[in-house]
Amino acid sequence: MLDARDDRLAIRDLVENWAVWRDAGEWQRFRTVWHDDGIMMATWFQGTADEFIAVSKSGFERGVRILHFLGGSSIDVAGDRAIAQTKMTISQRADVEDVLCDVVCTGRFYDFLEKRDGRWGLVLRQPIYEKDRIDPVDPKQVPQLDRKLLESFPEGYRHLAYLQTGIGYRVKPDMPGLTGDAVQALYARGRRWLAGGPAV
Repeated sequence: MLDARDDRLAIRDLVENWAVWRDAGEWQRFRTVWHDDGIMMATWFQGTADEFIAVSKSGFERGVRILHFLGGSSIDVAGDRAIAQTKMTISQRADVEDVLCDVVCTGRFYDFLEKRDGRWGLVLRQPIYEKDRIDPVDPKQVPQLDRKLLESFPEGYRHLAYLQTGIGYRVKPDMPGLTGDAVQALYARGRRWLAGGPAV
């Protein structure tokens, strides 16, 4: 029981460090939460941890701010493998149709983790996007959104996708949401991971 508690504490610490170090631009420390073969999935990026760090650093230096706030966490541990689900919000500020806006997206980080040589690390991070909203920074200004484009994105992250598309990102159109086939398939992959199967 003590070992399982220590594992959960170490994993929660890792999840919190991910958010703090990435948002602060502490890239060398941020690299330590990943295993060498780690994979990051996001609306705007899908690839290796090293690639994710490189593009995040580049965006950070250009003034792109994608910030994260964490809530409660549920962690399932099976030996040297774990699945962690952590409530989170993603916040991004940018011009939307010439109006400075904030988008806030609520969801969960769904993490595949493994303990190797005594150290827990991320093998795969797959966010689940549950709902989002857009707000102008100045409430007197209202962006005129392209309704057809907005509704072409999944409900759970359509405003985030609209903003990211507008600033030049290619957004993945089939990320898991609160319900549906994509999130059920993700849960099934999580169960297989805990039973010894592959993460991807």
